Amino acid sequence: MTMTIEERRSLSKMLMRLFDLWGLADEEQAAVLGYSPKNLEVIRKYRSGEPLADRQELIERAGILLVIHEELRIIFPHNLELAYSWVRMKNKRFDNRMPLEVMLEDIEGLRFIRNYLSGVV
Repeated sequence: MTMTIEERRSLSKMLMRLFDLWGLADEEQAAVLGYSPKNLEVIRKYRSGEPLADRQELIERAGILLVIHEELRIIFPHNLELAYSWVRMKNKRFDNRMPLEVMLEDIEGLRFIRNYLSGVV
């Protein structure tokens, strides 16, 4: 699916807001989007309103992150603090690691967390 520049710009803004809610460091933001954690320039660009790059995997990662956010809001509708901090809470289901650690591994880690929250795993 091809997205317009404006759709990718809107997606970029949503992701930056989500990263703020989750309290992700710039390095974590870059890594979860599939960039090198040292590539902080890309995060600065997105923060300044640049659209997400037109790359299939990047768009997929963005979609997965937004689904994870949505699922957390559904699971914890009356506790937004928990919904936003869940990614940093160690979980026995993930070998006592934080969901964020799994998400930072690769796109499969992102998919695993999404599927776990969606009840697929």
